[in-house]
Parts: sequence; C-alpha cells; structure tokens
Amino acid sequence: MTTLIIILALLFAALFILVTLAEKYGSRDQEKTAKLSRYIIPLMIALVAAQVIKYVFFPEHG
Repeated sequence: MTTLIIILALLFAALFILVTLAEKYGSRDQEKTAKLSRYIIPLMIALVAAQVIKYVFFPEHG
C-alpha cells in the first residue's frame, strides 16, 4: 500500500512540474495549435481500431 502512495505522490509531483513548465515556456501560437489539433481525432480513431484488433485477434491467455 505504501508503494502505491509513493507512486501516486511522484506522479502528482511530476504532473505539477510539467504543468508549471508548460505554462511558463509553452507556445501560445493559435495557428500552430490548430494545425496540431486536426490530427488528434484521426489518431484517437486509429488507437481505438488498434485496441479492437488487439482484443479480437490477440486475446490474452491465462
């Protein structure tokens, strides 16, 4: 149980640090953000399709 708490604490600390750095040094360019955001939905669809293929054709044993 203590291992779980340590892992969660480290994850929250890392998240806090990354969010702070992203806000400080992150790009505020709207055009660049729009170009990147158009790839999000196709990538999510590909991820879901890959998971379905994995689930159907490669079931876990045991």
